[in-house]
Amino acid sequence: DENGWRSVAVLSPGAHVGKTTTAINLAVSLANDRQHTVLLIDCDLRRPTIGARLGINPEFGMDDLLNGDAHVEQCLYHPEGYDRLVVLPARAALANSSDALAGPRGRRLVAELRGRYPERIIVFDLPPVLGTDDALAFLPLVECGLVVIAERATRRDNLLRCMELLRKTPILGTVLNKATDANSGYG
Repeated sequence: DENGWRSVAVLSPGAHVGKTTTAINLAVSLANDRQHTVLLIDCDLRRPTIGARLGINPEFGMDDLLNGDAHVEQCLYHPEGYDRLVVLPARAALANSSDALAGPRGRRLVAELRGRYPERIIVFDLPPVLGTDDALAFLPLVECGLVVIAERATRRDNLLRCMELLRKTPILGTVLNKATDANSGYG
């Protein structure tokens, strides 16, 4: 809020660290704040899972928007029990996803969503940074990023390489998933 940012990319160096779960939890948490409405967008067009995780079986999705086969209104879903959360899932993997995300349709779509809902926070779930070029191609369209890592799954050299690649993107912080219990002296 203090920077006026309304779009955040949820990123990770590699796969299987809980990035999508973190994106969903962040969106739900922000939507529970009465001062925000949230749009969660599945931009992991290599392995889209947000719709399935939220029990949404979309007729149209992000892949259809980027292919020019649908309009925004057809692709927005309201998960039951979350009044201030809207989801734009992807239905299927998309060939040449980095070109689609960062190309003219992707840029117009992000501009349309930001213009249509200027007060809404938009959370983008993107593929891992080191696995594809999708995230790096798309990052100029967002204002900041949140990096998700996992204990025993994210290697230090991969995290350092990821952060180097993200050096031009303001990073809000990191989320550590799958941490083991440390003996805290309590209990």
